[in-house]
Amino acid sequence: MNNNDILRRLRYALEISDSAMIAIFALSERTITQAELLDLLKKEEDPGFVECGDAVLDRFLDGFITLKRGKRESGGPLPPKQKTRFSNNTVLKKLRVALELKDDDLHEIARLGGMEMSKSEMTALFRKEGQKNFKECGDQFLRNFLKGLAIKYRD
Repeated sequence: MNNNDILRRLRYALEISDSAMIAIFALSERTITQAELLDLLKKEEDPGFVECGDAVLDRFLDGFITLKRGKRESGGPLPPKQKTRFSNNTVLKKLRVALELKDDDLHEIARLGGMEMSKSEMTALFRKEGQKNFKECGDQFLRNFLKGLAIKYRD
């Protein structure tokens, strides 16, 4: 899945307005204009389409976590981000944190999206890359998970 599609699907699933999306970006110290946002939300075939890079989607998800959970109260500034591969697993992890999803919630959302998974299959998606039982999150699973998220939060 490309990042623009993920951003569009999250916006739809969680019913986030344009102004709220701009505010979410601002929470992660990323300034974005209305026009820039609309270009990110366009489909590839639309004129004016701008590709959403990993850093942009990462900032949005960080801002979403801050919106839902509040600012960190560690007292100091955040340490610089380590260069890690941005993947579908990262998107799932950040959504899990932001929405405070427990195992049962994750299974319900996956089921609503048409995916049945065992507990061990689900936890493998949240393991650190390189661990023995780590499982790569495929595009189809993320697509169905976002569909389940829309069913859960829009109904």
